[in-house]
Amino acid sequence: MYYFLAALLVCVIILAVKTLVIIPQSETKIIERLGRYHATLQPGINVIIPFIDRPKLMVVMRNRRYMYSDSIDLREQVYDFDKQNVITKDNVQTEINALLYFQIVDPFKAVYEINNLPNAIEKLTQTTLRNIIGELELDETLTSRDTINTKLRAVLDDATNKWGVKVNRVELQDITPPYTVLQAMEKQMQAERNKRALILESEGDKASAILHSEGEKMAIINAAEAQKQKAILEAEGEAQARIRKAEAEAAAIEKVTEAVGKTTNPANYLLAQKYIQMLQDVAGGKDSKTVFLPFESSNLLGSLGGIRELFKDDK
Repeated sequence: MYYFLAALLVCVIILAVKTLVIIPQSETKIIERLGRYHATLQPGINVIIPFIDRPKLMVVMRNRRYMYSDSIDLREQVYDFDKQNVITKDNVQTEINALLYFQIVDPFKAVYEINNLPNAIEKLTQTTLRNIIGELELDETLTSRDTINTKLRAVLDDATNKWGVKVNRVELQDITPPYTVLQAMEKQMQAERNKRALILESEGDKASAILHSEGEKMAIINAAEAQKQKAILEAEGEAQARIRKAEAEAAAIEKVTEAVGKTTNPANYLLAQKYIQMLQDVAGGKDSKTVFLPFESSNLLGSLGGIRELFKDDK
């Protein structure tokens, strides 16, 4: 009797365990009754009929391995796919590693609309990525990660909508061109840096030459301006000297005119002085034995006579 009661108690406990199903937060289970969809369990305590209601198994990926589980995780998940080889538009084979962030929003579709959801998402991501990279050249692939991510997310989100999956974002983790291409890119980068260095150096030389020529130009302009000012000042000084000399000669003529009066022409007096001065200069030269007399000596004698008459009148 005691054994029967103990066995009955154990059966009751097993039935209770099988009847009460506790679902953690952010998880759910699909329950099938006699092979048909019955309900989607919510977080908390749920009651099912043992041996009639069974949870539906679903393929999930954990640590890059596929396995079956009766629990469906409703949180955002990330799939880190293995590197795959893609060919760019300019026929360069490149290895790309992608990260996919998605979330199951409809557990019913995720279970019944696709057989192997992780594998389907992985294959779809790989094929879509090949198509997008095939439309871009290598340089565009390396510099357009945001564009690639946007296009890839749009295609995957549209394709996985019927699977009850929402693709939040896609990230390209690594883009690895072949070693030969990396060497060529490094040489190209070095050549570009050398080119920029030469351009900067030539621009510096050009600026230096321009400044030097500008300096020479300003020096020439300043020298010419100084020469011009000098010539102007010399001309003004010479003009002032001539004016003063003319004024002095005019004053001398007035004095001579006052001295000789109207009996003698003042011009003859002045000419006589010039002749006498010239004769003194000629006589005081190196060859003092030779004396030159002007051709119009009669004018000189006439002038001397006028001076003599002047002195007689004064006496």
